[in-house]
Amino acid sequence: MIEFKSFESLAVLTLPSKAVHLAIGMFDGVHLGHQAVIDTAVQSARRAGALAGVLTFWPHPSAMFRPNERTRMITSAEERIRRLSEAGVDFVVTEPFTPEFAAIEAGEFVSYLKRYLRRLQTIYVGENWRFGKGRTGDVSLLIKLARAQSLSVVSSQRINFNGEPVSSTRIRSCLEAGAIEEANDLLGYPYASCGVVSAGRRIGREIGFPTLNLKWDPDLRPKLGVYAVRATSAGQSRLGVANYGVRPTVESGAEPRLEVHLFEDCPWRAGDALCVEWLKFLRAEQKFAGLDELKGQIALDRANAAAFFAGKNSS
Repeated sequence: MIEFKSFESLAVLTLPSKAVHLAIGMFDGVHLGHQAVIDTAVQSARRAGALAGVLTFWPHPSAMFRPNERTRMITSAEERIRRLSEAGVDFVVTEPFTPEFAAIEAGEFVSYLKRYLRRLQTIYVGENWRFGKGRTGDVSLLIKLARAQSLSVVSSQRINFNGEPVSSTRIRSCLEAGAIEEANDLLGYPYASCGVVSAGRRIGREIGFPTLNLKWDPDLRPKLGVYAVRATSAGQSRLGVANYGVRPTVESGAEPRLEVHLFEDCPWRAGDALCVEWLKFLRAEQKFAGLDELKGQIALDRANAAAFFAGKNSS
């Protein structure tokens, strides 16, 4: 997959001379609804011997229009690119969302695309997608503009889960509420934290529950608490329990940290890259009277996480 940091970079890294099927959207989280749009573009491009591409944006428009109340992102820009690559697209253009880009009139948007993608053939969007200055453009206008340029438009219907639309907003609410299982259902994959293991204070080891400390600072912070998790690195996986929080029993006023205790012997150490999948919310973070009480609760957390995995394996 080829990654372009902007449309202008296409002049440096050129695409093969093939027709282009382009999916457009913010795609924060690359959830089930996004995947439907992107997969339609990929499959159509494959049948036609064309290129499948994605046009997305960074930062979120809210960072410019309401910077004090901007939308917090589910995934980092790097994680989003990785998910898009796994979806099978041939290239991704991440167009900087600048005042100049935001000022493009809706009626000029398709011409703007054609300026950079001259072999553009079909545009793929969600049925509720908006575009152009003031978000005045909708799918009906997009179809009209595309037809004038001999292009086609495919709009995908929203996907519902338990009777409600799948959306990035809904997933954000789930993560903040600790509803990690619903968030994973909406994403279509386990929510994960990826980073580098760092050295800790070894308090967990002192009380019999050694942990891995992960350097991870998400834009959108999930609910602080204890989760059943799966950790993966270098092709190996381990089940365990993780605490994401400020560790009120042993620290005060700290930024949230992710600490993972594995059920089996740990094959990793500081400096290793690690991805932690969040699978079940067990309890909210709380302050204990001391290390003995904390130790007892960790043992219970470990047992509850093990019971969750046992139930998953037996179902």
